[in-house]
Amino acid sequence: MLTITQELYDQIVAHSRADHPDEACGVVAGPAGTDRAERFIPMLNAARSPTFYEFDSADLLKLYRDMDDRDEEPVIIYHSHTATEAYPSRTDVTYANEPGAHYVLVSTADAEADEAGPFPFRSYRIVDGEITEEDVEIVDAYNAA
Repeated sequence: MLTITQELYDQIVAHSRADHPDEACGVVAGPAGTDRAERFIPMLNAARSPTFYEFDSADLLKLYRDMDDRDEEPVIIYHSHTATEAYPSRTDVTYANEPGAHYVLVSTADAEADEAGPFPFRSYRIVDGEITEEDVEIVDAYNAA
């Protein structure tokens, strides 16, 4: 199960809405080994495409160095689908190379509608090409541990 704060959920959805009609993409990092999403990191879709996303290689290298310096790892890797459901495409599965990450998809297919309501927001684990959907729990704050 993915547990995420309302604030992070809102940031991912806002980024997805803002980048529409192109796919949005980014990472939410957290302390290594905790599975606790904490730091929202919106990325630029270097492909600038409504049907594909790609992290800029220089930005991605900088991101991983920064996470390493902070003893963090990618807890969530997210992107939006602008014309299809929030389900991983074959390309998404091919590029899923973080077996410990939650892959979040937001569908902005209905973005043109006024007050379209909440966008579909779904989370998956993708390991060795196998897609497993998981529940998402949105909390106000993480419990102190």
